[in-house]
Amino acid sequence: MKLFYETHGAGEPLILIPGFASGGWTWFRQIDDLSKDFQVITFDPRGIGKSKIENPKDSENLSMQVFVEDVLQVLDKLRIEKANVLSASFGGFVAQELALKFPERVNKLILACTTAGGANHVKPDIEILRSFTPDPNLTVGERIRKFFRPAFTERFGKEHAEVVEKVCRLRELNEVAEIVYFAQLEAAFSFNSEDRIGAVETKTLVMTGDQDKIVPMQNSVNLAEKLPNAILKIIENGSHMFFIENADEFNRAVKEFLR
Repeated sequence: MKLFYETHGAGEPLILIPGFASGGWTWFRQIDDLSKDFQVITFDPRGIGKSKIENPKDSENLSMQVFVEDVLQVLDKLRIEKANVLSASFGGFVAQELALKFPERVNKLILACTTAGGANHVKPDIEILRSFTPDPNLTVGERIRKFFRPAFTERFGKEHAEVVEKVCRLRELNEVAEIVYFAQLEAAFSFNSEDRIGAVETKTLVMTGDQDKIVPMQNSVNLAEKLPNAILKIIENGSHMFFIENADEFNRAVKEFLR
């Protein structure tokens, strides 16, 4: 499987793992800032954006293990033995598994707006959950906007409607293979590291927005409590997409932690 990736800047490597059904485009408010201090690596997961599935075998047996191996493939291609890892949402699941199974490849770990899953996972409202399931009565664009708008605070959506629209448009332009969409969805709903995550000794920054409607803040609190070397950072007035909505504060916290 050939994966599309980009590198920006120079310095200590920092690979960015995107969220559910998203590609490297999702980090458009991080790349320029973080690449001033680090070699920032972004990529499109398999079946997303420019990482198109051309060989049917590349869409077989899709699992969390496969998504982790894709991250390793990018690092191996760049001959990077060990990198800092920044992840968001679904990407946080991938990052947790990476840190659990390949700790020697992870320097420092950042888990944003994500969860360990399990019995103590705090679920979002039912309407949020329903937005993950494609509605045949809506166009692709309508489905994307139905999903993303609750991922921002109402205030940000009103005052910066153009940014929310940019996110929706970028998602719309970067096609997601249906088989990958549902494989990620299944992996997300079944994810559970609750009883294993305590084995991760990597220095970790857990970040969350206090207004997150997709992955409620308490999940990050629970996650940080289980990690032996974790720092918890809560962004006030931060939504699920707080790395876009509160980009300056988010980027500053990332750089301070990695330094």
